[in-house]
Amino acid sequence: MGATVTTTEEKIWGGGNEPMGSSYGKMMMWFFILSDALTFTGFLAAYGFSRFKFIESWPIADEVFNHFPFMHGVDAPMYYVALMTFILIFSSVTMVLAVDAGHHMKKGKVAFYMFLTIIGGLIFVGSQAWEWKNFIKGEYGAIETRGGSIIQFVDKDGKRIALDKFAASIPGDRAHHESSKGIWFASEGSLPTYSIAEVVEGFKANPDLLIRTETLYHTSHTGDDLHPSLNKEKHKTILTREASLERLSQAAHVVEGASLVRNEYGNKQFANFFFFITGFHGFHVFSGVVINFIIFLNVILGTYEKRRSYEMVEKVGLYWHFVDLVWVFVFTFFYLV
Repeated sequence: MGATVTTTEEKIWGGGNEPMGSSYGKMMMWFFILSDALTFTGFLAAYGFSRFKFIESWPIADEVFNHFPFMHGVDAPMYYVALMTFILIFSSVTMVLAVDAGHHMKKGKVAFYMFLTIIGGLIFVGSQAWEWKNFIKGEYGAIETRGGSIIQFVDKDGKRIALDKFAASIPGDRAHHESSKGIWFASEGSLPTYSIAEVVEGFKANPDLLIRTETLYHTSHTGDDLHPSLNKEKHKTILTREASLERLSQAAHVVEGASLVRNEYGNKQFANFFFFITGFHGFHVFSGVVINFIIFLNVILGTYEKRRSYEMVEKVGLYWHFVDLVWVFVFTFFYLV
């Protein structure tokens, strides 16, 4: 009696319409989006924990992001960031229209809407670069004390005063700290516009100036005693003239703008997270623009028309919607909350 050997051929998924009715390419895009979503979640969670730990010295976003192009000196808190957000979300709308046109095999409309999507992405990336430039450059300047806290300058009405409005001019050469001559061989960055002595002397010569610390306090602005926690505004603590002079005696560094070392807006962790989170997201948007442009060229060349499928447009559309959704969370937690 002979033995019968039965072999079962194992079928490996070859990229058809399974599982879940998705092609291999779309499934891989969803896997990438999921992993990237977890990465952004970790970054935002770290930001939240750090902000909670340093809540008393965290900068007020409305005071930091209050610039608008071609409107120098105008206080426009969050206006430009809101405009950036609108442009990016609108680019998602044009991407949806491009995908829908692809389903109907309308090459001209796919190209048109993808072109609008690319333009929206470029405007957003350019706007983010402009925002970075203002953040790095700064506007008013500040002093960092020996304890590491940031002190800013205001008039008697609490309005911020820039260093160039009161700093004295003291003749003399200023030495630049070089690594070959310094302690621990640590080099110094570019020298600030004013020295500590010039800021101190200018402050003493202007009796109406006061110092505002980075410490926050809250005040009610509606008088609603039933829900006081919902009606509080954040303010920085302003010292008396005597306390201001005493705090200024602890000056260690003149700070102009922001860097990874220190920033004029407040806690240094704020700048670190700003550069990292918005930069990481900006890299995603820029990558999406490059990919969209490649797909756009293929649409123009008729590549997908020949294949009778615009699935590549749909794949890159998934990535673009993800990038837009991430920005909504970044905008909410970083700028609004």
